[in-house]
Amino acid sequence: MNLIDRINKKQINPNVPAFQVGDTVRVDVKIKEGKRERIQAFEGIVTARKGGSVSETFTVRKKSGSVGINRVFPVNSPLIDKITVVKKGSVEEFENELLKVLSDNDIDFIVFAGFLAILTERFTSKYPGRIINIHPSLIPAFCGKGYYGLKVHEAALEYGVKVSGATVHYVNEVTDGGKIIAQKAVEVKEGDTPEILQRRIMEEAEWKLLPKATEDICAKLLED
Repeated sequence: MNLIDRINKKQINPNVPAFQVGDTVRVDVKIKEGKRERIQAFEGIVTARKGGSVSETFTVRKKSGSVGINRVFPVNSPLIDKITVVKKGSVEEFENELLKVLSDNDIDFIVFAGFLAILTERFTSKYPGRIINIHPSLIPAFCGKGYYGLKVHEAALEYGVKVSGATVHYVNEVTDGGKIIAQKAVEVKEGDTPEILQRRIMEEAEWKLLPKATEDICAKLLED
């Protein structure tokens, strides 16, 4: 384990409970007011988890009347006193909530970028050819269940590949199983850590592929 990995390991909170998109959680956040400190609770449904390791974040959506309030929390922030899983969510409940938001806002094209929930055919069949995702590897390598965020790059380095990259693909009910739209290869260099490789793939592939694919598909949909 190199120096960067040792530093990152020390920053990871070992007390974070297991939770996923769709679960209801309560986040107790430390708030400083002068010399005093108090705890502010924010409770809602987890709508996203992004990144990995020390940089992982999650988004919680809280309903206040008819208005939804979203907050993004760093999983390992020292300002988070505690994360409590209030209720394990069901896929059906989560999809119903998501479908309502999409319908209320007349959304007919969906781009996943860091969205970690696996949607069922019941959901994806309502948007055929209208949901795309970016994955940080050259599918079919290092993809499928359990491969997300830094886990992808950790696996690539452990396997010893010399080339990795990113893939834009259509979304169906199979994890990373939709038809490939575009791919871009990125060199794996000597001395790479998962964090360094992740950043290079973002800069050289992900941040170029996804906007281009989104623009091209939207243009085609408008023509049709």
